[in-house]
Amino acid sequence: MTTPLSDIVRLRARHPEAVAEAAARRTRRPLIGDSGRLMIVAADHPARGALAVGDRKLAMADRFDLLERLSLALSRPGVDGVLATADILEDLLLMGALEGKVVMGSMNRGGIAGASFEMDDRFTGHRPQDIARLRFDCGKLLMRIDYEDAGSLDTMESTARAIDAMAALELPTFVEPFISRRVDGKVKNDLSAEAVTKSVAIASGLGGTSAYTWLKLPVTEDPEDMAQVCETSTLPTVLLGGDISAADQDTTYEKWRKALHLPTVQGLVAGRSLLYPVDGDVASAVDTAVGLL
Repeated sequence: MTTPLSDIVRLRARHPEAVAEAAARRTRRPLIGDSGRLMIVAADHPARGALAVGDRKLAMADRFDLLERLSLALSRPGVDGVLATADILEDLLLMGALEGKVVMGSMNRGGIAGASFEMDDRFTGHRPQDIARLRFDCGKLLMRIDYEDAGSLDTMESTARAIDAMAALELPTFVEPFISRRVDGKVKNDLSAEAVTKSVAIASGLGGTSAYTWLKLPVTEDPEDMAQVCETSTLPTVLLGGDISAADQDTTYEKWRKALHLPTVQGLVAGRSLLYPVDGDVASAVDTAVGLL
């Protein structure tokens, strides 16, 4: 039986052990199910201070609204699981919304959006031992490399050690690499074929083993270049979905559809575009994304 949203605060205040109890009894499933594809809804943006969706600066700040959207998304056929930080995943655990779902813990959220230290992306979220203790299924980390920012090296080294620790626990790690730079003080990710190809090559070689490493990649500016990008590594890959404007919606879906046919691409991880679609219809947006698989 699911727990109403109104009871979450009461449980957290009076019975904090309820989180561990819910994690211990959660029904698990294989990472890749019968469909052979992976459809994950992402909601780890708030912990990095990235609350905006389109022109709504605080769209993701209303936690109860976000949880309702996540619950609806997770209930749709073909949705395999969710990516989020500890606070959100534990809310969903208490709600009973993670039964039979893939649970992906977000590991480094220290690169606060807009901060001077944004590129020094510390591991402030799930540790490998937390993911194992809570019986979650995998972890995700963000690795942005700015050739002019020395903080990127710390992020790379921390990423390699996290991959090692996860592999020792036989837990998959989804690495989201970018070549980035600051433009007018803001970090911008380079989505050219050359930049994404370099990021794949760098990410694939991190750690003492790549046996449990997956890649989480954006679609390049020219989607025709994705075949070349995906030839850079044999690591299984999921596509990264981002914020989509009304004008770009159909074009973006077509880019995803084409890239999903590439041999190494195993699925899709999308967040704001599904949870906060332009027309407000979460179920329809999720069903459209599932249909692309």
